Amino acid sequence: MSDYEKESIEEVLRELDTSPEGLSEEEAKKRLEKYGFNEVKEKKVNPVVKFLKKFWAPVPWMLEVTIVLTYVLGKYLDMYIIAFLLVFNSVVSFVQEHRAENAVELLRQKLSVQAKVLRNGKWKLIPAKFLVPGDVVHIRLGDIVPADVKILEGEVSVDQSALTGESLPVAKDKGDVAYSGSIVRRGEANGVVIATGAKTYFGKTTELVEKARAESHLEKLILNIVKYLIAIDVALVLALTAYSLISGVSLSDVLPFSLIVLIASVPVALPATFTIAMALGALEMSKKGILVTRLTASEDAASMDVLNLDKTGTITENRLRVGDPVPWEGFDKDDVVKYAYMASDEASQDPIDNAVISCLRENNVKVESYERVDFKPFDPSTKRTEAVVEIEGKKIRVTKGAPQVIAQLANVKDERYFKVLEDLASRGFRTISVAVGEEGGELKLVGILPLYDRPRKDSKQFIEEIKGLGVKPKMITGDNKLIAREIAKEVGIGESICDIREIKTLREEEQVKKIEECDVFAEVYPEDKYLIVKSLQKAGHIVGMTGDGVNDAPALKQAEVGIAVYNATDVAKASASMVLTHEGLTDIVEAIKSGRKIYQRMLTYTLNKIIKTLQVVLFLTLSFFVVRFFVTTPFDVILLLFLNDFVTMSIATDNVRYSKYPERWDVRKLISASLILAFLVVIESFFTLWVALVQGIHVDEIHTFVFDLLVFSGQLTVYVVRERRSMWSSKPSNFLMLSSIADIIFTVLISWLGILVTPLPLLYVLEVLGISFAFAAGIDLVKNVSFRTVGI
Repeated sequence: MSDYEKESIEEVLRELDTSPEGLSEEEAKKRLEKYGFNEVKEKKVNPVVKFLKKFWAPVPWMLEVTIVLTYVLGKYLDMYIIAFLLVFNSVVSFVQEHRAENAVELLRQKLSVQAKVLRNGKWKLIPAKFLVPGDVVHIRLGDIVPADVKILEGEVSVDQSALTGESLPVAKDKGDVAYSGSIVRRGEANGVVIATGAKTYFGKTTELVEKARAESHLEKLILNIVKYLIAIDVALVLALTAYSLISGVSLSDVLPFSLIVLIASVPVALPATFTIAMALGALEMSKKGILVTRLTASEDAASMDVLNLDKTGTITENRLRVGDPVPWEGFDKDDVVKYAYMASDEASQDPIDNAVISCLRENNVKVESYERVDFKPFDPSTKRTEAVVEIEGKKIRVTKGAPQVIAQLANVKDERYFKVLEDLASRGFRTISVAVGEEGGELKLVGILPLYDRPRKDSKQFIEEIKGLGVKPKMITGDNKLIAREIAKEVGIGESICDIREIKTLREEEQVKKIEECDVFAEVYPEDKYLIVKSLQKAGHIVGMTGDGVNDAPALKQAEVGIAVYNATDVAKASASMVLTHEGLTDIVEAIKSGRKIYQRMLTYTLNKIIKTLQVVLFLTLSFFVVRFFVTTPFDVILLLFLNDFVTMSIATDNVRYSKYPERWDVRKLISASLILAFLVVIESFFTLWVALVQGIHVDEIHTFVFDLLVFSGQLTVYVVRERRSMWSSKPSNFLMLSSIADIIFTVLISWLGILVTPLPLLYVLEVLGISFAFAAGIDLVKNVSFRTVGI
């Protein structure tokens, strides 16, 4: 396609073996077989296959191995419980993914338009999917360009902002290429189809959408946590097995216990808890006008440290506006707007006419009563509009258009005029000039109207807010550096303006470094946006991307946090992981804050899980070396999983504060902080065991005594780690508190009444509860120091 753009019309017609008279129906059928339909083919994945893939990942593998081991050892209840957890996690994940719409399907539908084509020497209307390279088509005002078309005759102004990000309509003259998917805003033309379907500029964007995929940081996190825990677990099981062989303990007793240590090490409820926390966070965001289509994005928003902002339609309104009018001698600013208004027609829906009409109304410019006698709409050949109006019986001729054309008509020789135009152009403004005169007489210059796509009212405040949250904003635009610089200056985004074409000439390492340094990227095409996101990800950033058009879709899908703004196309919305339902950008600030709250809840659960896992595997293994019997039963540990792991899912509802800076998961820090607290909890466990032995409690009752300790200390550890300060410094959510209270009461009752466990006198149960409270208060003091030390 790029070659066809550069080649002359004659060369293109020769290479495509066609002519301005178009193709015959017979030839079109042959080419349809060769090139295929003018549509984007979708790649569908069987939903059954997608669901089965949920069982093919590190955590499912561990659960599946455990299920097999429990079956071999005849622990059927344990097997059913673990199988339930495995299926539960997979179903939750599958359902959430199924809700996301298919971007490629929407792209395919967008190409389903009608096209006026010249076949057998006659013009006819056919579905655009049947167009082939070499066809001659006619496009006019309001049409969606059905394929990539090289203009043979005529001139059109097309809106291709959804494709290239250029904010202003682009003139396409003879020999230029109008891209598939752009919209004709003015004029009409005949052109030859040079590319169809996936070969079009539009189609290549869909290929990027298909291959774009954000890396799952959550999967890596869970895998890393499991890796550390399993390493500790394997070492302890090997030590336990070796000790049992030396001391003569039967392997039939050791194997079930080793299996339970393994089950305790795998964070079976972690994926489900994270999913619930993200789902509740997504529900919270929806109430604030943010729809989350990929759950992990709500958590990734917490880690996002770079946000790429598409200029057109995101930072700006994607609508031409009049800037500060420049009046000429004898006229004022209102005169410039007033006369430009007289030479405009609302019915034409011309972007420039609409901008002038809006300016007049918004600024309450007074216009004397007049009657329009004649009106000539914009003509590409004259590059102006003209009207004859009658005011108080006097006919006046008013015209507006390209500054050079108006200067010639009004015989402007003043060098100041051209310097003003040059200055406005250097600041990124497009300009039109206005002239007036008596009908049949000379025209006189009224002034100049600067035109630009102005920033949204909330854009500057939004930029300041995200900077305050530690997120670096970067602006991406298809416009030139002059326009980019002016907008960047207005919203305070930064001063480092880069031309993406220059960056692409650098080596990959230099590209990544340069992209990190730039505040604004100009002259950007769809594949460039994708390149920018990928490069920032290579540099270790968690990347956000906003956008509204087809051109943004690949980058939106590739970014960890792809955000489609309020007026985005369906394609952009389907590719994004978040969709804003309100105008403006301020909801993104809420998304960042909500994401960081979700992170805090997940962090609480993760710390608690690591601490409790270390407590269980270390205490149960080491205590066997000390007392020569297992201090609790395998069934008690399974029961503990339900009473602690699933009750602590209520952490997903906890009241938390968002942090002022991006959050990052650091497993080493988590393990380091957890080891310190786990060491204290293990001391608490041995102290409780010592108390039981001193009081002469029977072995079966010791099992319940230790079981109660593991439940009570597990619940209280949640309250220790949920706060980075003192555990008393903030109130937990009501649901979290009620869940913990219910869990403790349930444990007290089953221990006292002997349901599922060996009965234990109520005094002993309350004694364990008291020990747990006392240690939790002491551990909380140490936690403040350890968390500060490791940087949590």
